[in-house]
Amino acid sequence: MKLENNVYKIQDTTVKELAEKFGTPLYVYDAEVIKEHLDRFRQGFNSVDLKVKYACKALTNMSVMKYLLKQGTGLDTVSLSEIQMGLTVGYQPSDIVFTPNCVDFSEIEEAVELGVKINIENLSNLEKFGKKYGGAVPLCIRLNPQIAAQSNTDKVDWWHKQSKFGISLDQIETVKALESKYDMHIDGIHIHSSSVIMSPEIFINGAKAVFDIAMQFEKLDFIDFGGGIKVDVGDGNEVIDVVELGKQLDVEFTAFCEKYGRRLQLWFEPGRFLVGNAGSLITTCVVRKRNGGSEFVGVDSGFNQLIRPMMYGAYHEIVNASNPNGAKEKYTVVGNICEIDNFAVDRMLPETKEGDLIVLKSAGAYGYSMASNYNSRFRPVEVFVVDGQAHLVRKRDNYEDLVRNQILIDV
Repeated sequence: MKLENNVYKIQDTTVKELAEKFGTPLYVYDAEVIKEHLDRFRQGFNSVDLKVKYACKALTNMSVMKYLLKQGTGLDTVSLSEIQMGLTVGYQPSDIVFTPNCVDFSEIEEAVELGVKINIENLSNLEKFGKKYGGAVPLCIRLNPQIAAQSNTDKVDWWHKQSKFGISLDQIETVKALESKYDMHIDGIHIHSSSVIMSPEIFINGAKAVFDIAMQFEKLDFIDFGGGIKVDVGDGNEVIDVVELGKQLDVEFTAFCEKYGRRLQLWFEPGRFLVGNAGSLITTCVVRKRNGGSEFVGVDSGFNQLIRPMMYGAYHEIVNASNPNGAKEKYTVVGNICEIDNFAVDRMLPETKEGDLIVLKSAGAYGYSMASNYNSRFRPVEVFVVDGQAHLVRKRDNYEDLVRNQILIDV
């Protein structure tokens, strides 16, 4: 979203025009921004065989998935439904990787039948896989390399050794024993890059540790560094320079391949990096009130539609699209859920009145995909702007959607 001549636009369409046409609350995604981020992600890699797999859990709108297919990405999935959506929009099974977490083995069996790449993250399912398929079906293993990060939070901590994700390094001998016992074909090593690693140098040190692990496996075709890389959301916090990371990792991975004895593919699974800044949640200020010394801006949305601020304390830049240059005042922006429902506390915004359009930026990832019908409220419209045209890509919920699967019994 850009500000031109005091008017906020998404490509050539103004926020006001979008709100008038589709109503609020409204999620809108900008295809140009998605492509810009994808191009930037690829920019630093020149010599390696890079494969980008879009982590669609960030945003599973099928029109967005289809757009990314046309941009040449594969797909990272975490559920059978995501696999089915990927196949529906045209991804080939060979372009889809399935990386579930703590699932029943039956889901893995179904994914094998669908022909996608399997990524296993625990010893229990690894042994079951070996017993059933032996070496007939290649698989990837997801490791937890226990690499210390620069900073951690209590809820977001992927590389830490106490994380639930991946097979711990102290179990690597068991992995090797199972590989030998069942003659398994392990053709990939996967770890999850972390949003708490901010410098290419720290990342490269971790990558070198993964390369040492990879040397223990003789049949690899790829190494997958997963996703989780942050984007700049305007909060002033440090983010990793992905172009510089690409340049450094390009050299290190090429050297590793020479040592390994053949050229492998390098996989990444960006989700939020590709779609996060491409999405905006357009809302309307419906209530202005003062209470307890605080000035509140109440909008027609809530954490049922964008949970990240309440769940993670996530920062989303907020703009008043109706009065972008008004005098700044301090507001607490709140939603309409019947609980504490803050989008921002004590945020400086232009003077805001009822009826103003309030936009929460960087809402493309884990916005709609984590939305719910809490308080029996409807999930919003989704719109995708491609080549200057705004397309409705998901209707707003209605009452029939809300009660469709309920069965009213005579009690």
